[in-house]
Amino acid sequence: MSGAGDEPIGQIFPTAVAALDDDALLALLAPADRAVPRLRANFVASIDGSATAEGLSGSLGGPADRTVFDLMRQLCDVIVVAAGTVAAEGYAGPLVPAAASAWRVANGLAPHPAVAVVTGRLSPDPESEFFTQSPVRPLVLTAAWADAGRRRALSEVADVIDCGSATVEPGLIVESLVARGLTQMHCEGGPSLLGALIEADVLDALCLTISPSLEGGSGPRIAVQPGDAAPIDLRAMRLDHVLHASGMLLTQYTRAR
Repeated sequence: MSGAGDEPIGQIFPTAVAALDDDALLALLAPADRAVPRLRANFVASIDGSATAEGLSGSLGGPADRTVFDLMRQLCDVIVVAAGTVAAEGYAGPLVPAAASAWRVANGLAPHPAVAVVTGRLSPDPESEFFTQSPVRPLVLTAAWADAGRRRALSEVADVIDCGSATVEPGLIVESLVARGLTQMHCEGGPSLLGALIEADVLDALCLTISPSLEGGSGPRIAVQPGDAAPIDLRAMRLDHVLHASGMLLTQYTRAR
C-alpha cells in the first residue's frame, strides 16, 4: 500500500500491446545521433538471475529476443565480445544476414559490422572458424604484456590492438574503437566483460531480456567481478522501454549521468 507522498506505482502489463515490425523496432533501437559514441550491451537472464542455461545464453532466448539481438547487430558499427563467449557460443561466418547487410549499405554503413574480441591472454585459436570464416578482418583487443608468440600468430588473421599494459582497460577499449570511427558499440558478453565495463563506468546502455524461466541457481549473473574486487557505487539507469512477447520482457536502460 502506498502512503501519501510515495512515488506512484503504475501498471504496464497486461495492457493493450501494438505489434512492432522490424522497421518500428529499428527506429526504437537506433541511436539518436550516430556521431555520439555509445557502448550498449545486450544480455538475457532467467527470472531467477542466471545468464545461462546449461552453459549457454542462447538457451534462455526466443524468437523475439533473437529479432532484437539481430537488429542491434544491424545498427552497430562494431560488435564487442569476450574471447570466451566467441568460443562458447560458436561465432563463425557472417554475423548479419544478407538483408541486414543490404540495409546497412543503403544507410551508409559498412556491409558488416567490425568485430572486436577482448582477450587479455590472446587465447583465441587463429585457425578457428571465427577467424577463417570471418567476412571482415577481426580486431583483437588485448594488453601489452600478452605473449609475443601468440600476438604474432593472431596478427596474421586480425588487427591486434593494445588497450592497456597489464590488463585490458575498458576506457581504452572505447577510446580505441572510437578512434577508428566505430562509435556505435554493441557488446554481447560475457559476464566478466560486462562487469569490467560497469566497474569502469563506460557502459552507456543495457538491453536486458528477462526470460520467463527459472534456472535454479547454478549459472552466473549477467555481470561478474573478480572475487577480490572492491564494491562499486550503484550505477543509476533510466528505463527507456519494455517490450513483451510470449511472456518474455525485453527492456532497454540508459545510464543516468
